[in-house]
Amino acid sequence: MTSGVPYAEVIGDPIAHSKSPLIHGFWLQKLDLEADYRATRVVEAELAAYLHARRRDPNWRGCNVTMPLKQAVVSYAAKVSRDVESIGAANCLVPDSDTSLSAFNFDVDGVANPLLRLAKANYSNHVATYVYLIGSGGAARAAGLGASRAGYFDFDIFARNREQALILAGMLGTPFGEAQSLEALGPIGNASDGPEAQRYSHVIINATPMGMRGKEDVPVDLSAFYPDTIVFDMVYDPLETGLLRQARERGMRTIDGLTMLVEQAALSFARFFGVPAPREFDAELCKLLVA
Repeated sequence: MTSGVPYAEVIGDPIAHSKSPLIHGFWLQKLDLEADYRATRVVEAELAAYLHARRRDPNWRGCNVTMPLKQAVVSYAAKVSRDVESIGAANCLVPDSDTSLSAFNFDVDGVANPLLRLAKANYSNHVATYVYLIGSGGAARAAGLGASRAGYFDFDIFARNREQALILAGMLGTPFGEAQSLEALGPIGNASDGPEAQRYSHVIINATPMGMRGKEDVPVDLSAFYPDTIVFDMVYDPLETGLLRQARERGMRTIDGLTMLVEQAALSFARFFGVPAPREFDAELCKLLVA
């Protein structure tokens, strides 16, 4: 316990790899705030006891939540945001004045905001944009909702669990998309035949652990996709996954997992410490995170 000093933390299992303490610590230092942020390993069997103790600590400002606790924490919150209600998972808990908890899912904004910044309206050669969403779990739900918020509405979902993928397709209300196997990943139309043949631009979002250090890469050949494809990989360890490397070699626009991590962290920071994160130092922060 950090006596007398306001603090927040990130919880999950495993947790040692988390970059959240580095991000929040950097912002606290820049703002010269006397506060702390740390990583705390919590397994699901210990979650109730952890929250019971923290809610009674006047210095505790809340916690970020990572795997495998994002769904489990929702039942402990008295209030949930609309995104948490839609997804059934939270990545941020904040105590209220009566020691009850409010739950948020800022992963949604972490996907929506970078997509919006890429100005998707620049698709001059194509009649529509398809989002290829890889995955069907909690991260994929947040990614789908974030892409919807950024203005996309046609989704194809590629996942090993077809039943979960169909549920996600229903949640997104996609009018033309469907649930498909990972092996079906490929563009609509063929980029090698020119822009007239490939009538659709694509956004590819990896919302699975594929590409993480020690895991297989996403099984897709990007050479068949049109060059205006946006490739968004939510993995941040390693920062350059096999999927992103493929995309950059082909001159495609990319968004990495670190970008998403900083986006969602900034919203949590404001909730924890009552001031906006100093985003003017993003370039310096990113150099620190990849050092």
